Amino acid sequence: MIDFSENSDDFTDRGATMAEIWGGYYLNYIPEIVRLVTPVAIFTACLFLTGQLSERLEITALKAAGVSLYRLLMPYLAFAIVMAITLSLMDAFVIPKSNRIKIAFENKYIKQKNERIDRNDIYREIDKNSILQVNYFDKDQRTAYRVRLVQFDSLELKKTITATNMKWQEETKKWQLLSVMERVYTDTGYVEHRMAGLDTTLSILPQDLARTTSDIYQLTYPEAIDYIEGIIRSGAGGVNIPKVQLYGRMAYPLSIIVVIIVGFAVASVRRRGGKGIYIAAGLLISFLYLAFMKIAEPFGSHGTISPEIAATMPHIFFFIIGLILLITARK
Repeated sequence: MIDFSENSDDFTDRGATMAEIWGGYYLNYIPEIVRLVTPVAIFTACLFLTGQLSERLEITALKAAGVSLYRLLMPYLAFAIVMAITLSLMDAFVIPKSNRIKIAFENKYIKQKNERIDRNDIYREIDKNSILQVNYFDKDQRTAYRVRLVQFDSLELKKTITATNMKWQEETKKWQLLSVMERVYTDTGYVEHRMAGLDTTLSILPQDLARTTSDIYQLTYPEAIDYIEGIIRSGAGGVNIPKVQLYGRMAYPLSIIVVIIVGFAVASVRRRGGKGIYIAAGLLISFLYLAFMKIAEPFGSHGTISPEIAATMPHIFFFIIGLILLITARK
């Protein structure tokens, strides 16, 4: 309802129908919301349940009967592992499909900042002896404008091809160049040819010229891996951004296991203040956990630390804290 109240003016101004808003946008928003809130919900449930057991002295009775705290943790961990695997499978194959519909709706009906990574003067490496320059690429029309293709060897320039625009042909999986001028360079000068059109096959695909910061969230894990490999293949910069996003997605389900350990260690010891203290502790730890994740991401995106470390460091840090709390808890 908060999101609807914030964006209702954009919906009205841009002509979004109620069926598109609720049946298309918000219905496909649910999987992403489930992904985001699942660790927090499980953490809160763990604190509440374990806190109740502790307040009723049931944990004390179990420990007096010879059941160790580690043994009590086993059902929690089993549940956490099952939920982590479930969330990982959802994030790998289900959520990206709904995100595509949601993001397409946002691009059409909601005013937002441009998420394009590549804007003007885009350069891509076709192969080790060819470079493509594009002045501007229209993602919706799949058309590049003011195109220049340069071919060379280790010693000299061999050929240049310029075109007013270059359009992707989905049927043939080729690029169609229009108003083409080709120059072949020789030792004495160059020979120039002009053509109305030219179809050519390049290793560059439309998605290689129109990257956005939300691309990774619309791709399944295999598609995201291919996407990153395509960026590396084309010689484009900014590859750390999608790497951090992908590794962050892959590592996110591990947070369920981490918060279960932390929550159990915190709530298994009876404390003054009742359930309120557990809920307050849960909110504080959740905030710190999320803040750590968000702070680490820019360092990985800018190459200060590796993307793998940026994505996994918060989970490792809080996992160690959870182990310390569990080891030092009264047995």
